[in-house]
Amino acid sequence: MSIEDREEFLAGMHIGILGVDDPRDGSGPLLVPLWYSYRPGGQVTIQTGRKTLKARLIRDAGRFSLCAQDEAAPYRYVSVEGPVTAVTDPLPPAEHEALAHRYLDTDTAAAYLAANRRQLTDDVLIRMRPQRWRTADFSAFAAEFDA
Repeated sequence: MSIEDREEFLAGMHIGILGVDDPRDGSGPLLVPLWYSYRPGGQVTIQTGRKTLKARLIRDAGRFSLCAQDEAAPYRYVSVEGPVTAVTDPLPPAEHEALAHRYLDTDTAAAYLAANRRQLTDDVLIRMRPQRWRTADFSAFAAEFDA
């Protein structure tokens, strides 16, 4: 993918899979699905509970990875990895609201926000600067089979 294509794709509506090293027992990295936000040229933002394993591992590693994909053909994905640039504690209400409205319709977002007010005191906002990108777009490959 071109730089513009990969950034547009990452900015699109996807559930991200966060990956962060978990050195505790020699097993593989921690991988978890989550909501995220990204604007082309900007930083990836996620929110999580400050006391979660995810938050502890990100703090220890100082970086994380995120992968977003299309699950329908033609398959595409963008993976980014980079350093944490900021942790905002507690979670800013405007960021919490924006993420809810990114993933949910207006009425559902309002209900979600009302039911999850505690996140404003329990969660943190983490920003990551994409440093390494990996992408694939199988559209051209799939087009060979349509001919």
